[in-house]
Amino acid sequence: MTVPKSSRRPDARARFLDLALDRRALLAAGGAGLCAALLGRPARAEVAPELILSDDDIADIRRVEDYLNGIRSMQTRFQQYSADGGIAWGTIYLRRPGQLRVEYDPPVPALLVADGIVVTYYDKELDQVSQLPLGQTPAWFLLRETIDLTDGVTITAIERAPGALRIAMHQSDDPDGGSVSLIFSDQPLVLRQWTIIDPTGKEVRVGLDRTSFGVELSNNLFATPTAERQTQNR
Repeated sequence: MTVPKSSRRPDARARFLDLALDRRALLAAGGAGLCAALLGRPARAEVAPELILSDDDIADIRRVEDYLNGIRSMQTRFQQYSADGGIAWGTIYLRRPGQLRVEYDPPVPALLVADGIVVTYYDKELDQVSQLPLGQTPAWFLLRETIDLTDGVTITAIERAPGALRIAMHQSDDPDGGSVSLIFSDQPLVLRQWTIIDPTGKEVRVGLDRTSFGVELSNNLFATPTAERQTQNR
């Protein structure tokens, strides 16, 4: 259910879960689904087993690693879909190592920033900030200095289709923390979409559009957000 403004809980992560569970709220504030997937840690969902890798699997993993390690910076428009029909749009800025900004289009009041150490969610409507260490989020491995999908990452699925490749994985030392699937077009290999499944099994898909690689990005994009009240009180 949606919690009325007058009785909303102060913990922003709890609010993510309320919004992620409610279709109407998610349509109004679609960013909550992704933020819940990145920051929430509710009840445990079933964890996919590790895939026994074939030679072809290993070769595809190496191709994906080489491709991802070639991306030092990226700017892209995105469209986000949740399993119950919620849709949101925005812009993603990524600079490795460690930096990510997910900026939603209005009226979604959500901003997500990784500064290399923590991931910060800022709710502009409530003027609330919530943080988790970067290593505790499902997408942490995409921001590492060197992306190695056999180091601290468990591959759970590799699927191939004509002109497409999908790899699913989770953090090896935190299998209950959620999972990520990367979807590529192939020949040439290009990242087109990722899917985050949160610890409850809820799925959020993020499709990429008008992507630019190797772009110069301002340091200001990755500054840790602070609540306006906190800034005014300094």
